[in-house]
Amino acid sequence: MATAAAVPSAASRIAVVTGASSGIGAATARQLAEAGYRVVLTARRKDRVEALAEEIRAAGHQATAYPLDVTDRAAVDEFATAFKTVGVLVNNAGGALGADPVATGDPDDWRRMYETNVIGTLNMTQALLPRLEASGDGTVVVVSSTAGLSTYEGGAGYVAAKHGEHVLAETLRLEIVGRPVRVIEIAPGMVKTDEFALTRFGGDQDKAAKVYQGVAAPLTADDVADTITWAVTRPAHVNIDLLVVRPRAQASNTKVHREG
Repeated sequence: MATAAAVPSAASRIAVVTGASSGIGAATARQLAEAGYRVVLTARRKDRVEALAEEIRAAGHQATAYPLDVTDRAAVDEFATAFKTVGVLVNNAGGALGADPVATGDPDDWRRMYETNVIGTLNMTQALLPRLEASGDGTVVVVSSTAGLSTYEGGAGYVAAKHGEHVLAETLRLEIVGRPVRVIEIAPGMVKTDEFALTRFGGDQDKAAKVYQGVAAPLTADDVADTITWAVTRPAHVNIDLLVVRPRAQASNTKVHREG
């Protein structure tokens, strides 16, 4: 295992961020770039990641855009060939679809959530794990959710997917212990972004707004990105196994203080 003195500086290291076209992924890319990493932004929306990479470069940092669907294993494997070493992989791509009960949930929505949240994370982690290990001090970050730790009505499809992602991170940590790669899981609670709830409810603005109604200060994408960046930039021997972050108004998945 590499000693602390042998670990490359952040400025010479690559951080790959999936789902970087908006929300938590975009905010994380900005903050890791500010911390000195050479960020590689991946997402399906080419125009979004290219615009963000340009923004980051204009701020004096290093960034590259790479359009990528994490559920396409052949494309992921091709992407991985571009690197000899990678310092950080942030598995952020994911999302929720629908809020129907188990009895009437759409199996296609369930399948899509599992493919993106779990198989996408698996694809990226498998493809880049040799490069992370080759760095001498690699970090895998899994951005899961408090939905991966406890359930709530109307959320079973998303909860099942996030439970799968949580178990993937937990198991990987056991399997690679002793190798120079950390496995960090960040599990956010209620985060208000431009797209998460809107995507979940198929573009229905009213339903999306009700998720945050009366909540004075839900988390922002920057709050979660700050948490991810803090965990990643701890000394090499420090592993933040699991960090749950919620807004003060949220005591659990089903207990939220709403004003008015």
